[in-house]
Amino acid sequence: MKNYFTHKFRGKSPIEIAVMIIFGAIAITGLAILFGFVIMWLWNWLMPEIFGLTTLSYWQAVGLFIFFKLLLGGCGSGGKSSKSSDRKHSNHSKSDFSKWKHYDEFWEEQGDELYKQYVERKTSPNLPDNKELE
Repeated sequence: MKNYFTHKFRGKSPIEIAVMIIFGAIAITGLAILFGFVIMWLWNWLMPEIFGLTTLSYWQAVGLFIFFKLLLGGCGSGGKSSKSSDRKHSNHSKSDFSKWKHYDEFWEEQGDELYKQYVERKTSPNLPDNKELE
């Protein structure tokens, strides 16, 4: 996986990469702030009227969410049963990373050349596409 980011950011300038990282950080921060306000608004709208509880500040709402996430959902799989994990491995879902151990070796040996051939097939109107070969 050491070449994953090199492959994903191929052809992008350092400025484009920095802008993407900054935009991502701003978006995540904005969503976290918005999420805290939504929890606070819902709590302050429903709970005092229905159950007679006090209202929450923004940070209390964020803390309450984190507390319940840890208490009920945890940070990992969320308590999945062994049946669902058996199904996951039998279906070879996208989250099965067992074959990724060969990625670096493949990319070093054949990756660039095969990628160039793929692009050539897709962009050249005279060459048959992959679908037409099958």
